[in-house]
Amino acid sequence: MDKDICGLVGRSIQHSLSPVIHNSLFTQHEIDAEYRLFDVDDLSTFLKGVREDDSRIRGLNITKPYKIEVLEHLDEIGREVKMIGSSNTVSITHGMIEGFNTDGVGAKRALARFTGIENKRILQLGAGGAGKAVAYELAKTSDVTVLNRTLENARSLEKFGVEVKQLSREMLKKGSETTDILINTTSVGMDENKSLVDPEFLRDDMTVFDIVYSPLETRLLKDAKKAGCQTIDGILMLIYQGVQAFQIWTGIDPDTSRIREIVMEEVS
Repeated sequence: MDKDICGLVGRSIQHSLSPVIHNSLFTQHEIDAEYRLFDVDDLSTFLKGVREDDSRIRGLNITKPYKIEVLEHLDEIGREVKMIGSSNTVSITHGMIEGFNTDGVGAKRALARFTGIENKRILQLGAGGAGKAVAYELAKTSDVTVLNRTLENARSLEKFGVEVKQLSREMLKKGSETTDILINTTSVGMDENKSLVDPEFLRDDMTVFDIVYSPLETRLLKDAKKAGCQTIDGILMLIYQGVQAFQIWTGIDPDTSRIREIVMEEVS
């Protein structure tokens, strides 16, 4: 009998660690399934094939640049997707596609491993597909300000009580003076030695979280570590959002104790 298939859909995803996470979970729970990468140029055509009767694809993670475009192809939409306006996870049953968003929960669980988040002042950089989900989730318990290059792209977050401002050096300086947690949800720093935040803006009583995980220690995290900040890399968010997707697809809440160890072995 052929295996069921889950996978990641996006562009330039060959270095993704998602297969390591999910194939480890399938093995751990003795599930006859395989996680693959689908680097696609046309999402519509790909999902049309997924809907076919002989398709063995049961679940997909969605990444850049399709987190918003995928909404056009969903038959059912979870509450988070309706609120956020993007989806990073879909479940396929008898050709019907249901959308979810696990990014926000993944970020929240990663933060909660290291620091309290209730009633904290959070300064977030970016309001893309992942950024919107993170801000939506954290705004439930915290005071969140989002700085984004394009204000209009972030305005939808205001309905959640999120304060939205233009991303600039001046706003970064002002915001960092009072923030407890600084989060980068942009792609700045991914496979490049760049950061949006001047090192002088970082305080030693601040927690700095970068959702970028390639490299594992971004320029922002290096600067934050030198400044004495508590730092959190993007691996934990990747793991926790993946675990949430796995639970959606299988109904199993997996033990995550060894997943980071397995992922780090792959990274090294």
